Amino acid sequence: MNTYTKYWFLEGFNLFNKLGRITMMRMCEILEMDNIDKGSTIELLNNDKKSIFFLKKGTIKIIDTPNNTVKYIVKKGHIFGELSLYNEQAAEEEKAVALEDCIVCYIEADRMEKIMEKHKSLKNGVLKVYGLRIKKLERRLRDLLYKDSAARITEFIMDYINEFGENENDRIIAKNLLSHKDISHLTNTSRQTVSNVMSSLRSDQQIDYDSQFISMPKKPIPT
Repeated sequence: MNTYTKYWFLEGFNLFNKLGRITMMRMCEILEMDNIDKGSTIELLNNDKKSIFFLKKGTIKIIDTPNNTVKYIVKKGHIFGELSLYNEQAAEEEKAVALEDCIVCYIEADRMEKIMEKHKSLKNGVLKVYGLRIKKLERRLRDLLYKDSAARITEFIMDYINEFGENENDRIIAKNLLSHKDISHLTNTSRQTVSNVMSSLRSDQQIDYDSQFISMPKKPIPT
């Protein structure tokens, strides 16, 4: 894929807003691009070289390989694999799996570091992404201490719909990409508990879902 196509692909990433066209074009010259089929594993470490990925299309999940549990979900327009910039050992214990057909650009971590050193806005942007993910993991630990299983599952589902969904008439609708097992990992609960809570939420008309979509009503705007 040519440099101009890669440039068009990366324009949608807020991370690169302050880089300027010339720097973006140079970066695109060393980027690789790939189409990833649903269910495929994305190699974060290839030939002993770590990479940083930019997700242009689709959704992926990051898995902690020692425990085989889902750590977090990445949607289009965001990066992943940035852990290799800050904690190489921990990065080796992660893998990424495509939840739907995806398009990714990627760059070797060493090259990314050199670009970040020259452009403070990019360095700060990547650090912010990393910091936000750490905060989410910390929040999960706090929730484990202070919230029961039902509250954790309910909050996660509402957050997921809000983050990954789109407004459609009077509802927010998201693709139903996560299994009950995935949700149980992300909320530190059991798969059966997830099933029970989701059924209860649907009975109370707080959410609705099928094999393809999950949705909830929009919250009314206060008057």
